[in-house]
Amino acid sequence: MIDVHIVDDHKVVVEGFSRIINESDIAIVTAIYYSLSACREGLAIIRPDVLLLDVSLEDGNGVDFCAEITAVYPDLKIMMLTGFKEFAIAKRSLHNGALGYVLKNAMPEEIIAGIQVVNSGETFLCEEIDVLIKKKKKEDIIWLTVREKEVLQLIAEGWADPEIAEKIFLSRETVKGYRKDLLLKFNAKNSVALVKAAIEQKLI
Repeated sequence: MIDVHIVDDHKVVVEGFSRIINESDIAIVTAIYYSLSACREGLAIIRPDVLLLDVSLEDGNGVDFCAEITAVYPDLKIMMLTGFKEFAIAKRSLHNGALGYVLKNAMPEEIIAGIQVVNSGETFLCEEIDVLIKKKKKEDIIWLTVREKEVLQLIAEGWADPEIAEKIFLSRETVKGYRKDLLLKFNAKNSVALVKAAIEQKLI
């Protein structure tokens, strides 16, 4: 049995993946973490064969966390879980030490196959990402939703999250989530880098 830990702050996602894995007769989920801080503490005590790591969590992004923990535990095998079908994020995840990258809407068979491949020390990409990466020799224009474009424009104008929330009638936490997602999509460390990348992509 392959020992699996899951790091994801969405309970429904965790329950779905746990059920798929535990019913596979190939792997078993032995720990669940709903934050990066909890995962950090858990890994200090015991480590799994494979860690399924969400790309975006409330207390940080999994891509940077992947680099952090692989530096400490180089033998830990990580497969990223994500809703982002983005070449830049997949590329950065693999660069930071992940062996796998799977979309959260992947078929159960693909998820289990990913766990097996990553556990063996090989790289696994779900079909959609594999096709995307093979087609890319460089990063293409990043596609944004209408709301993401709206938030991005306001960030570029220098508005803070509370001000943006008031302007477009969203909660501060929702705006904070949009900002975090935009940073991930543009592979940006901060808002200055985000705006610069958006200008280069001619999105603002």
